[in-house]
Amino acid sequence: MPGGEKVEILIINDGSMDKTAEIAEEYATAYPTIVKAIHQKNGGHGEAVNTGLRNATGIYFKVVDSDDWVDRSAYLRILDTLGMLKVENTPIDMLISNFVYEKEGSHRMSVMHYENVFPEGHILTWNDIGHFHKGQYILMHSVIYRTELLHECRMELPEHTFYVDNLFVYIPLPYVNTMYYLDVNFYRYYIGRADQSVNEKVMISRIDQQIKVNKLMLELVNLEKVTNLNRRNYMFNYLEIITTISSILLIRSGTEDNLQKKQELWQYIKDRDKRLYYRLRKGILGMTMNLPGRTGRKLSVAAYKISQKLVGFN
Repeated sequence: MPGGEKVEILIINDGSMDKTAEIAEEYATAYPTIVKAIHQKNGGHGEAVNTGLRNATGIYFKVVDSDDWVDRSAYLRILDTLGMLKVENTPIDMLISNFVYEKEGSHRMSVMHYENVFPEGHILTWNDIGHFHKGQYILMHSVIYRTELLHECRMELPEHTFYVDNLFVYIPLPYVNTMYYLDVNFYRYYIGRADQSVNEKVMISRIDQQIKVNKLMLELVNLEKVTNLNRRNYMFNYLEIITTISSILLIRSGTEDNLQKKQELWQYIKDRDKRLYYRLRKGILGMTMNLPGRTGRKLSVAAYKISQKLVGFN
């Protein structure tokens, strides 16, 4: 088993109906000091993460979704780096690495990397980071958090809700003070399957869950209390893109009911935090998502399609 006793692997069988339970037990039997199989009734992605966090005993915590995998050589380098930091008694709050979009049917590898933002090979603070490009964000695939930090921020994801990975990566950020970047293509993020949760048609069908996550981001973190400017700006930009995704999906659906939900979402933001609302609303994305009338909505969709091609927005 790569990593050996340095690693604790928790396999969360979230009510699977296939052979997941059987395979998990085989691994737990073969590697009893490394692998632990945990079986539970279906609670969705969020509850699977919650269960993993409740049972984790390691210093750091990494989520690998069932569709995805990690690169072996990058994995071993990350373990060596975290081991070095432990020996030096310099634990970090968050380790960032690259991830690869493994898109079905695509022969071109697309990598989300961060060398323009995070100097490699140093313990960093928010004052040390560079500028994020449009479409460049820290996602669940990018991060390894310190386990105790996730407990400190009271991480608890909602059950039976998709898109909670946005909450997982966003909620802890006010607690993150030290970071470390490794320029390795560690995580392989599989996308493109027709029934996958990030497929646009599937997202529209689950738009209420997207809106729920969007609202929880507003409710669980008060950006005005985030003191470091670089951190606050990054978190605002991330909230902005999630709100843009919610808005464009509601527009793309084309139904009157969903257009009303879009208005309600923006009104919710305004009622909750007027200062944040005006900053979101007056930004280029906010203005683009709120162009009036049918023609305005067509322009919003056109801008969305252009952004997909220019920055790989998905």
